[in-house]
Amino acid sequence: MAEEELKEIVRQKYAQAALKVVSAEGSSCCSPASSRGSCDPITSNLYDGDETADLPEAAVAASLGCGNPTALAELKPGEVVLDLGSGGGIDVLLSARRVGPAGKAYGLDMTDEMLALARENQRKAGVTNVEFLRGEMENIPLPDGTVDVIISNCVINLSADKDRVLAEAFRVLKPGGRLAVSDVVVRGEVPGEIRRSIELWIGCVAGALEEQEYRAKLAKAGFEGIDVEPTRVYRVAEAAGFLEKSGLDAERIGPMVDGKFMSAFVRAVKPAR
Repeated sequence: MAEEELKEIVRQKYAQAALKVVSAEGSSCCSPASSRGSCDPITSNLYDGDETADLPEAAVAASLGCGNPTALAELKPGEVVLDLGSGGGIDVLLSARRVGPAGKAYGLDMTDEMLALARENQRKAGVTNVEFLRGEMENIPLPDGTVDVIISNCVINLSADKDRVLAEAFRVLKPGGRLAVSDVVVRGEVPGEIRRSIELWIGCVAGALEEQEYRAKLAKAGFEGIDVEPTRVYRVAEAAGFLEKSGLDAERIGPMVDGKFMSAFVRAVKPAR
């Protein structure tokens, strides 16, 4: 599938997700309104209630990530943060709180519906040190060397050109700047049926990089201090409903993917010189 065709499929998927939240038809993954067995093992239970208590409900409901990068990125007051694929804005709003009024948090998204939702969430939260940008992570609309920290929450997997994404991240980071992203990472080979499934790609599974390949791509972009820390390993029991929903034979494929997919916190640093 061509890169632009995949990008349009992803755009439509996340536009629908934003509209669903706005229309109040959706519920968060494991809320009481969710049907038994529908809980997505990747997107569920990522944030503590204390973190989200002061955020608009729509920002929490629109969260479709696989981790909590703001809790692990060690953000400091006064830093400039960029969230790649910011969606409904939950990680941007949390980052803005951590960097304080002397810092700033950018959110970048290519989906107009998500940007509209994020800006409304910003208004409701009353946060001023935030700016949402329309654009693609393969072409970040910021000058060289302007960002201290780049975060992302299960979005890099959605790109068909991950080398370009990482090169752009390296470009906009200041010397000594940090990449601190949550992503789905693979350990070992994965059945081709999963790689070919667009629905699973949109869900950040089929597009997942193998761990050593991820490390190699980061090094190629110029990063150092590369570390991949598993935060949640997916077992076959958790994946069964997810696979069946995508029309795959969970009983047959499940044992082939058991324990191979994981949410991970990926860290890397741009050299100071």
